Amino acid sequence: MTTTTEVTALGRRVREQLAERHPGEPLGDLRTLPGGHSGLTYSIAAGRTSYVVKAVPPGQRPVGRNDVLRQARVLRALAGSPVPVPDVVAVDEAEPAWFAMEFVDGEAIEPVLDEHRLDPRLCRTRMLALAGVLRDLHGATGTETSDPLGPAGELDRWSRTMRAVPVELRPGAEDVLSTLASHIPDSIPPTLTHGDFRLANVLCQGERPAAVVDWEIWGYGDPRIDLAWYLLFADHRNFPRLGNAVPGLPSEEELLTAYFDGRPEPPSLDWFRALARTKMAAIMGHNLRRHREGKHHDPDQERLPPTIAAMIRTAGDILARRP
Repeated sequence: MTTTTEVTALGRRVREQLAERHPGEPLGDLRTLPGGHSGLTYSIAAGRTSYVVKAVPPGQRPVGRNDVLRQARVLRALAGSPVPVPDVVAVDEAEPAWFAMEFVDGEAIEPVLDEHRLDPRLCRTRMLALAGVLRDLHGATGTETSDPLGPAGELDRWSRTMRAVPVELRPGAEDVLSTLASHIPDSIPPTLTHGDFRLANVLCQGERPAAVVDWEIWGYGDPRIDLAWYLLFADHRNFPRLGNAVPGLPSEEELLTAYFDGRPEPPSLDWFRALARTKMAAIMGHNLRRHREGKHHDPDQERLPPTIAAMIRTAGDILARRP
């Protein structure tokens, strides 16, 4: 738990840097920003301007989701590109590290999973627009080129996660994992990937995607991983007992048409669609197991078994249809 003293010390460091951008203007205190799921996330006012601050929790290592400097690096790499991202205005590498970025107003709503009253036509327009943003992201350059995680590495990662879930919570998973492992597709040139690309991680202003956020697990790998994950959220029927029926949402085929925009579709996309369902089942199974073991109490996790089973079943159906 972060103490008041630690927050005060962090706030002092942030204000010192922001004061250089806002001479003579009043600077506010750090306020916890709801919805932050990695590191520490705050908002702060400098005059009439608001910023978001992400920081490494005191005493924790800046790795994984806590590596806020890595997040700042990809945001800076994308600045000025067709991919809308918040502007990074300050970075401090001293421990605990933090960075500040502009506050972008907007809605981050996943139509098939979140409670909302959005016009279905607006949801449709946003989803189609976001397919173009994903295409632009996969065409971006100037990012780090660490060793990409190809299809085999991605499958290995989520196979281990799935097999840590009790067998009774993942019916049919072993057959799906075995089929995926027997038909691993060839790699294609790697691109920048977001890792969790969907409307819930994009701030929209009206019909326009204003900022792609939550870059905790970005990487450099196979773009089909991002694409298949995005397609998963086009149909509420993928999420029994969880999904909302939103009429008129674009189909997977329509999203693919918008994404490829006349370019040829890469091979083996169905393999990645099955992998995306396997990944979702593994994540949900992991979260449900943690709840039942008392590691993270959340009774809402008890709604997940039908969706876990459906994800595994439909992954198998997709694989069975492959040529």
